[in-house]
Amino acid sequence: MTSHTTIISTKGQLVIPAEIREALNLKPGTRIVVSRQRNHIVLRPVNKQLVDELRGITAGGPSGTEMLLKERREDDKRSKW
Repeated sequence: MTSHTTIISTKGQLVIPAEIREALNLKPGTRIVVSRQRNHIVLRPVNKQLVDELRGITAGGPSGTEMLLKERREDDKRSKW
């Protein structure tokens, strides 16, 4: 594993070294998921592999669509009074 040092700008931006961008085929506009795992920052490009890994992680839980519709109905009730 190769390590590189970079600096976070005053706007919170950082540069991913060219060697890493090229190895991972990261192009301008590539979406990156930023997560925290204990005391580490993990950057993962949003690609087919990541989408496949995340598919189904909310299965069995409440429907996002149903939750949104319920919230909208409650908003409608409140706004009518």
